Amino acid sequence: MGEQTKNTSATQQTRKPQGQNTAKTASTNRTATPAGNATTAKTSSAKLALAPGQRARSVAQASQATRSANADAARTQQRSTRHEQIEQRREARKREAERQRRNTLIGRGVLGGAAVLVVALIVYGVVNYYQNQAPSSISGIVTYSNLARTHVTGTVKYPQNPPVGGPHNPVWLNCGIYDAPVANENAVHSMEHGAVWITYQPDLSSKDVATLRSLVSGHMFVILSPYTAVPGQHAGLPAPVVVSAWGVQLKVQSANDPRIAQFIKKYEQGPQTQEPGAACSGGTGNPIQ
Repeated sequence: MGEQTKNTSATQQTRKPQGQNTAKTASTNRTATPAGNATTAKTSSAKLALAPGQRARSVAQASQATRSANADAARTQQRSTRHEQIEQRREARKREAERQRRNTLIGRGVLGGAAVLVVALIVYGVVNYYQNQAPSSISGIVTYSNLARTHVTGTVKYPQNPPVGGPHNPVWLNCGIYDAPVANENAVHSMEHGAVWITYQPDLSSKDVATLRSLVSGHMFVILSPYTAVPGQHAGLPAPVVVSAWGVQLKVQSANDPRIAQFIKKYEQGPQTQEPGAACSGGTGNPIQ
């Protein structure tokens, strides 16, 4: 019993130091904790001290990024604007080129049309000139000169049949188309004024008469009439158709002879006219046309 008490006491003594150690450990731990806290506080303070610089850098970086983005956007906008301007200039050049091309084509068309018109007018003028020019000489023409121009009354026996000039009635014959014979003396006076007198045999076919009338129509100084013999004055015509002017005469066998038209062109108020400007109306006679 006494030994157990000793052992127990010894054990307690032995354990006591362990408790002390535990206390020491705890004390140590309690002692070490303030030091750790101090270290942690220093670390947090350092972090807090560095945060404003980091924020400044972040702000600067963000600002730089914004400026860079804005610059990129501006460059993109400038490129787009330049591209649009280039396209606009290109379109403007194209429109101008097209306008000039149209103007050129229009100008060429106008000039070409004008040139064609000028050529046509020249050709027309030349053709018309030569068509209206009487030939310098007409085959078969017979000329007479030294023809008297005195005024007389009554009938005259002329050396030519029909007459081509000489003494004549003071009143001229009105130019135009007649379907009956006319007086020689009045017709001679008209020839003195520049008229052409076309006579035809009374038995000429109606077709040939129509041809002669068509040929004379529209002429102001041409007389067309049948011609018959007058006993004691003159014989009938020596040819189916005889064309006369002052001092000149042409005998033809057909109303279709082209020399009739040539004669009219040359001698209607032609160079043989004795009284240029004198009238072939206001005299005597009633032509049907």
